[in-house]
Formats: sequence, structure tokens, C-alpha cells
Amino acid sequence: MSRLGKTPIPLPKGVEVKVGADGAVMVKGPKGQLDLKLPTGLSLQVEGEQALLSCDESRLPNKAFYGLYRSLLKNNVVGVHEGYEIRLTLIGVGYRANVQGHKLDLQLGFSHPTWVPIPKGVVVEVDKGTTIILKSADKRLVGQFAAQVRGMKPPEPYKGKGIRYENEYVRKKEGKAAKGKTA
Repeated sequence: MSRLGKTPIPLPKGVEVKVGADGAVMVKGPKGQLDLKLPTGLSLQVEGEQALLSCDESRLPNKAFYGLYRSLLKNNVVGVHEGYEIRLTLIGVGYRANVQGHKLDLQLGFSHPTWVPIPKGVVVEVDKGTTIILKSADKRLVGQFAAQVRGMKPPEPYKGKGIRYENEYVRKKEGKAAKGKTA
């Protein structure tokens, strides 16, 4: 039995949780609305300012889902109340980003233009041309899009050029030693 799954999920003011008949859960708040389908054997009760997930062990084949779905519900509650934000930094001479319509234009030193379509539900802002700010209520969606953008040019270990998360540390390697050098 999951210890995490048993803990109640606090519901902040302005967040509304509705449970449908077939395990469909709708979480609505100031930042948007997210839906989640609970597997057979899990049920959600909303009691005042908290939501409690319960598990019927005879109907749920894998009890690992208990803690997983509790975390997914908590992520949805936090997302519709506060939202999630990921910052990416472009490091390299001539590297810049620009938002044009529903596409992110990345100039990363390639000979061809690099366009990344922005998924629905994600808001993209570019600050000073080298900082990309991704915002969304859906944690999975914003994280997946950030990984996709970072994958266009991940940071390389010799000069550190590329796209990295805001506080990511890239350990630099030493280059090839000069020939004939003696100590």
C-alpha cells in the first residue's frame, strides 16, 4: 500500500475538482482546466478543502498506480492554481530565439532554419533573444516541450554551447593536450 497515495491533496481557493461516473476527474482553476482518467480500482472523494484518493486493492492489479495517480492529481491541482514555468537559456555566439505565430524560431548555427511548433496549452515568451520562458498548467506538456526544444542543440561538454535549462550545470571537459609537451 502506498504511503504517498493515502495523503490528502489540499485544494487551494479557486480550484474546483469534479469526479465523473467512469473515473474521469476534471480539475478547474484560474490557469485553466485539466482532465485525468482514473484506472479501475481508484476513486476520489472531495471533502471540503481537500481531495482524498482511495484504492480498492482487489480491483487494482498494480498498487503502484495508487501513488502515481495521487501525484498526477496533485500536479493538476498545482498547475491550474499556480501554473508551471521552465526557463531555457541559449548559450553560443549568434544563438537566438523568436516566437512567430504558433512556431518557435531557433537560430542555432545550422545552415537551415529551425522551427518548432508550439503545442496548444503552452505559452512561449522570449526574453532578450537568448532566454526562452515556457508556461503551462500541464506539467507533463511543458516538460515534454522543454525537452524537445533542448534536444535541438543540447549543451556540448567542450565549449558549453547549446540550449540548457536555467540552472543546469554542464561539466566541461578538457580539450586535446598539445603534442610534445613534457612536464
